[in-house]
Amino acid sequence: MQKSFVKEFKLYCKKKNLDVNSHQIKLIKTLEEYYKLNYKSFISKILSKKNYKKGFYLYGDVGVGKTMILDFFFNLVEGKKLKLHFNEFMLSFHDFVHQSKDKNDENKLSKFVKKLKSKAKLIYFDEFQVTNIVDAMILGKLFDEIFKEDLKIIVTSNIKIENLYKDGLQRDQFKPFIKIMQKQSFEYQLNIDDDYRKSKGNKTQRYYSPLNQENNFKINKLFRVMTKDKVLKEKILNIKGRKFILKNFYDGIVRLTFKEVCDKNLGSEDYIKIVKNCLFIVMENVPAFNDLNSNQQQRFITFLDIVYDQNIPMAISAEQNIDKLTSSRLLEKPFKRTISRLYELTSKKHL
Repeated sequence: MQKSFVKEFKLYCKKKNLDVNSHQIKLIKTLEEYYKLNYKSFISKILSKKNYKKGFYLYGDVGVGKTMILDFFFNLVEGKKLKLHFNEFMLSFHDFVHQSKDKNDENKLSKFVKKLKSKAKLIYFDEFQVTNIVDAMILGKLFDEIFKEDLKIIVTSNIKIENLYKDGLQRDQFKPFIKIMQKQSFEYQLNIDDDYRKSKGNKTQRYYSPLNQENNFKINKLFRVMTKDKVLKEKILNIKGRKFILKNFYDGIVRLTFKEVCDKNLGSEDYIKIVKNCLFIVMENVPAFNDLNSNQQQRFITFLDIVYDQNIPMAISAEQNIDKLTSSRLLEKPFKRTISRLYELTSKKHL
């Protein structure tokens, strides 16, 4: 018997002590329609007059509940499925291509997608964004092959499909991907006025600012309490020949400085490896951001995305209050997402 998505969603929100509104219910009904079109029998699909689409692309401002709702949908769908950070997905693709002995690029791409299909029928990308020109050039062919193999793709993003990789280098070569996504996906905008991550239930408990003696004492006390009866053991991570040392490592509880993580030339691959070894992260001395340290800010954004994706709680000490965090001009929009996620990652609720 088919589950009522609306009924299940209301129960899901009740368990998590979340408010339900009409915008969310409307989206849930649309997701239910998407589910019915994509998960009925092959014969039913042929007989159906509707042209079903294999993708669902959900976009909207930060903190409106996109991830929460697609998490609900993803958990409801049965069968083989994967939730992937987009950066991690593209790294796995580039690694596969590099290691493949096949000299034909199209064969490599086809083999990668077939391998992907053996693992999942549904793939979920949270916070989809394209900033890398190498990724931008290959996405059209890659997703065309993914849809040809009848893989289902669900996506959250802050950006409308047509505005992805806007003003990026050689964007004309990215446009085939835009056309494929528009053709193959339900595109839905979720609009809610309030950022649910800033609700009273998500009041920050482990965000300490400004950087002064009092807050340094507080974060030291928190760390001592959390590592009580745990053993300090330096952990050395090897990432494709590169070493990253977790000096303050207590059975998954890690203490890092902003400079250690964001001043070095590290990327998604490094951060994924670091975060997967952590159960709780303390990051100290986050500075004010401006045009002079935009590279470090971009790394901080990437790191926080991966921490959030892995659902790792944090404690942060920072120069500026969470409501007053400044940004470089180039990164103002993606940084709004980071601030919203900081509320949740440092809240009492998220522990």
